[in-house]
Amino acid sequence: MANRKGNRRERELVNRLDEAGFAVMRAPASGGATQRELPDVLAGNGEAFYAIEAKSSSGKPIYLTGEEVEALVYFSRNFGARPKIGVRFDREDWYFFHPGDVYRTDGGNYRVKKETALAKGETLAELAETNGSDTDVERVLTAVEQGTLTAEEAAGMFD
Repeated sequence: MANRKGNRRERELVNRLDEAGFAVMRAPASGGATQRELPDVLAGNGEAFYAIEAKSSSGKPIYLTGEEVEALVYFSRNFGARPKIGVRFDREDWYFFHPGDVYRTDGGNYRVKKETALAKGETLAELAETNGSDTDVERVLTAVEQGTLTAEEAAGMFD
Protein backbone atom coordinates (compact mmCIF):
# COMPACT_ATOMS: atom_id res chain seq x y z
CA MET A 1 0.00 0.00 0.00
CA ALA A 2 2.76 2.46 0.93
CA ASN A 3 4.58 1.60 -2.29
CA ARG A 4 1.52 2.49 -4.39
CA LYS A 5 1.17 5.81 -2.58
CA GLY A 6 4.87 6.54 -3.11
CA ASN A 7 4.59 5.71 -6.81
CA ARG A 8 1.51 7.91 -7.12
CA ARG A 9 3.29 10.78 -5.38
CA GLU A 10 6.32 10.42 -7.67
CA ARG A 11 4.08 10.55 -10.75
CA GLU A 12 2.36 13.60 -9.28
CA LEU A 13 5.75 15.28 -8.80
CA VAL A 14 6.72 14.49 -12.40
CA ASN A 15 3.49 16.09 -13.63
CA ARG A 16 3.97 19.19 -11.46
CA LEU A 17 7.56 19.64 -12.66
CA ASP A 18 6.41 19.21 -16.26
CA GLU A 19 3.74 21.90 -15.74
CA ALA A 20 6.47 24.19 -14.33
CA GLY A 21 8.44 23.89 -17.59
CA PHE A 22 10.94 21.18 -16.71
CA ALA A 23 11.92 18.29 -18.92
CA VAL A 24 11.39 15.50 -16.43
CA MET A 25 11.47 11.76 -16.04
CA ARG A 26 10.81 9.34 -13.26
CA ALA A 27 13.60 6.83 -12.88
CA PRO A 28 11.91 3.52 -13.68
CA ALA A 29 14.27 1.51 -11.52
CA SER A 30 14.56 3.77 -8.49
CA GLY A 31 14.18 2.39 -5.01
CA GLY A 32 14.88 -1.29 -4.52
CA ALA A 33 14.33 -2.37 -8.12
CA THR A 34 18.01 -2.14 -9.06
CA GLN A 35 21.48 -2.35 -7.59
CA ARG A 36 22.28 1.05 -9.10
CA GLU A 37 21.73 4.02 -6.86
CA LEU A 38 19.25 6.16 -8.79
CA PRO A 39 17.18 9.15 -7.68
CA ASP A 40 13.42 9.00 -8.06
CA VAL A 41 13.14 11.90 -10.50
CA LEU A 42 15.43 13.78 -12.88
CA ALA A 43 14.40 17.27 -13.99
CA GLY A 44 15.98 20.11 -15.93
CA ASN A 45 14.87 23.37 -17.47
CA GLY A 46 17.97 24.32 -19.48
CA GLU A 47 19.43 26.32 -16.60
CA ALA A 48 19.08 24.05 -13.60
CA PHE A 49 19.22 20.27 -13.41
CA TYR A 50 18.01 18.30 -10.40
CA ALA A 51 18.22 14.75 -9.14
CA ILE A 52 15.36 14.37 -6.67
CA GLU A 53 14.72 11.78 -3.99
CA ALA A 54 10.96 12.03 -3.36
CA LYS A 55 9.29 11.10 -0.08
CA SER A 56 5.77 11.57 1.22
CA SER A 57 3.98 11.18 4.51
CA SER A 58 0.56 11.60 6.05
CA GLY A 59 2.02 14.00 8.59
CA LYS A 60 4.62 12.02 10.48
CA PRO A 61 8.27 13.03 10.04
CA ILE A 62 9.93 11.75 6.88
CA TYR A 63 13.13 9.78 7.35
CA LEU A 64 15.81 8.97 4.81
CA THR A 65 18.72 6.68 5.48
CA GLY A 66 22.23 8.02 5.30
CA GLU A 67 22.80 5.64 2.40
CA GLU A 68 19.88 7.11 0.43
CA VAL A 69 21.23 10.61 0.83
CA GLU A 70 24.81 9.61 0.05
CA ALA A 71 23.61 7.83 -3.10
CA LEU A 72 21.65 10.92 -4.15
CA VAL A 73 24.66 13.18 -3.66
CA TYR A 74 26.97 10.72 -5.45
CA PHE A 75 24.64 10.33 -8.43
CA SER A 76 24.04 14.08 -8.63
CA ARG A 77 27.73 14.87 -8.64
CA ASN A 78 28.48 12.32 -11.36
CA PHE A 79 25.45 13.29 -13.44
CA GLY A 80 25.94 17.04 -13.14
CA ALA A 81 22.69 17.71 -11.31
CA ARG A 82 21.86 19.37 -8.03
CA PRO A 83 20.70 16.96 -5.35
CA LYS A 84 17.28 17.69 -3.86
CA ILE A 85 15.13 15.90 -1.35
CA GLY A 86 11.48 16.46 -2.28
CA VAL A 87 8.93 15.99 0.49
CA ARG A 88 5.16 16.10 0.45
CA PHE A 89 2.84 15.81 3.39
CA ASP A 90 -0.86 15.07 2.93
CA ARG A 91 -2.89 18.17 2.04
CA GLU A 92 0.33 20.15 1.46
CA ASP A 93 2.43 20.97 -1.57
CA TRP A 94 5.89 19.70 -2.47
CA TYR A 95 8.88 21.21 -0.67
CA PHE A 96 12.53 20.74 -1.57
CA PHE A 97 15.76 20.67 0.38
CA HIS A 98 19.42 20.39 -0.43
CA PRO A 99 20.73 17.40 1.56
CA GLY A 100 22.99 19.75 3.54
CA ASP A 101 19.90 21.57 4.83
CA VAL A 102 18.17 18.48 6.22
CA TYR A 103 18.44 17.58 9.90
CA ARG A 104 20.84 14.70 10.45
CA THR A 105 20.06 12.39 13.36
CA ASP A 106 22.64 11.01 15.76
CA GLY A 107 22.32 7.68 13.95
CA GLY A 108 23.34 9.23 10.61
CA ASN A 109 19.88 9.29 9.05
CA TYR A 110 17.99 12.35 7.86
CA ARG A 111 14.66 13.72 9.02
CA VAL A 112 12.21 16.31 7.72
CA LYS A 113 9.29 17.34 9.91
CA LYS A 114 6.15 18.84 8.42
CA GLU A 115 6.69 22.11 10.31
CA THR A 116 10.22 22.36 8.90
CA ALA A 117 9.04 21.71 5.36
CA LEU A 118 6.39 24.42 5.57
CA ALA A 119 8.73 26.96 7.18
CA LYS A 120 12.02 26.33 5.40
CA GLY A 121 11.37 24.20 2.34
CA GLU A 122 11.88 25.50 -1.17
CA THR A 123 8.64 25.57 -3.15
CA LEU A 124 8.28 24.27 -6.69
CA ALA A 125 8.08 27.86 -7.96
CA GLU A 126 11.32 28.71 -6.16
CA LEU A 127 12.95 25.58 -7.54
CA ALA A 128 11.97 26.63 -11.07
CA GLU A 129 13.45 30.11 -10.55
CA THR A 130 16.83 28.84 -9.32
CA ASN A 131 19.53 28.87 -11.95
CA GLY A 132 22.69 28.16 -10.00
CA SER A 133 23.57 30.76 -7.45
CA ASP A 134 25.67 31.49 -4.40
CA THR A 135 23.08 29.70 -2.28
CA ASP A 136 24.21 26.44 -3.91
CA VAL A 137 27.77 27.17 -2.82
CA GLU A 138 26.56 27.86 0.71
CA ARG A 139 24.55 24.63 0.76
CA VAL A 140 27.49 22.58 -0.47
CA LEU A 141 29.73 24.13 2.18
CA THR A 142 27.11 23.31 4.82
CA ALA A 143 27.03 19.71 3.55
CA VAL A 144 30.83 19.52 3.88
CA GLU A 145 30.63 20.95 7.38
CA GLN A 146 28.00 18.36 8.36
CA GLY A 147 29.99 15.52 6.85
CA THR A 148 27.44 14.77 4.10
CA LEU A 149 30.05 15.58 1.44
CA THR A 150 33.81 15.36 1.46
CA ALA A 151 35.78 18.40 0.35
CA GLU A 152 36.79 16.51 -2.82
CA GLU A 153 33.16 15.68 -3.62
CA ALA A 154 32.17 19.30 -3.05
CA ALA A 155 34.95 20.56 -5.32
CA GLY A 156 33.79 18.18 -8.03
CA MET A 157 30.31 19.71 -7.97
CA PHE A 158 31.70 23.03 -9.20
CA ASP A 159 33.96 21.86 -12.01
